[in-house]
Amino acid sequence: MADSWIRQGIWVLTLAAALGTGLVAGVFFAFSSFIMKGLAAIPADRAIAAMQSINITVINPLMMGVLFGTAAVCVPLAIYGLNVISRAAAPWLLLGCLLYLLGSILVTAAFNVPLNNGLAGINADSGAEFWLKYLKSWTAWNHVRTLASLLASMAFVMALCRLNDAK
Repeated sequence: MADSWIRQGIWVLTLAAALGTGLVAGVFFAFSSFIMKGLAAIPADRAIAAMQSINITVINPLMMGVLFGTAAVCVPLAIYGLNVISRAAAPWLLLGCLLYLLGSILVTAAFNVPLNNGLAGINADSGAEFWLKYLKSWTAWNHVRTLASLLASMAFVMALCRLNDAK
């Protein structure tokens, strides 16, 4: 009975991780595919002001809940995956957790957030040179986050397909 509850709980957490990483991948994809390109097409002072505003408004309970709630879900999934490494879903769970925690959360904290903090201190009227460097670096790291989150979502979907295999 307890094993059944654990399996059901892991299934629900894996579904949450698949949806969360997919949602995060979609947000990052929007920035990589058209938002940053749109900002690059307008004068630097307006682009800086817009991105500064985005960086403030993105810090809200819903976005932070999805971004970091998904990371929190990865912790029990990774522990479960390590404990049942011989089961068919375990490698997919571990891969999804690794991709999301390193490729999305760590990259965000190590690269995108410091760039955002630097942009926050820039005067929009005189920051054109900084903007060009920011745009290139931030977008490159965002591509990494996008791909990592998308691949993590795929890994969690694969884990869902295999959670009932080889019990």
